[in-house]
Amino acid sequence: MKKSFLVWSTCIMFCQVAFAEEIKTKQEEFPKKEMLKQNKEIVKLSSEEISKTLPQKIDKYTTLMKVEGKENRLLYTFEINTGAKSDEAIQKEDRSRMKKAVTKGVCQSSWKFIEAQIDISYIYISALSKAELFRFDITKNECPIRER
Repeated sequence: MKKSFLVWSTCIMFCQVAFAEEIKTKQEEFPKKEMLKQNKEIVKLSSEEISKTLPQKIDKYTTLMKVEGKENRLLYTFEINTGAKSDEAIQKEDRSRMKKAVTKGVCQSSWKFIEAQIDISYIYISALSKAELFRFDITKNECPIRER
């Protein structure tokens, strides 16, 4: 009787471990597909909600004009009032400074999106000429590694 109990107990434990491994494998595969689907919905809903408040003055020179959701990317379009400066001068003089500031700001303020594999693009256009001045595409790779 003891032997049969031991055999059955071992068999049950073995089956539980095997079944648990199968469930674990299925759980690891399923969320990736679901996460992508969910991210598309988050991008869509976020862009729709933010768009309700636009245009929105950011500072003396910058206005957020449009937010779009495309696949797993949020695209923010800003207009810059460059004043007397030409588009070329703005692009030449301000690109690297703005890229650094925008990337740092997005990585801090939108980390939950970035961490969830939702990319963010900031597009700056001239208020006068409507020409694109800058575009900064920010993904998890551009953000410093954060402590978990």
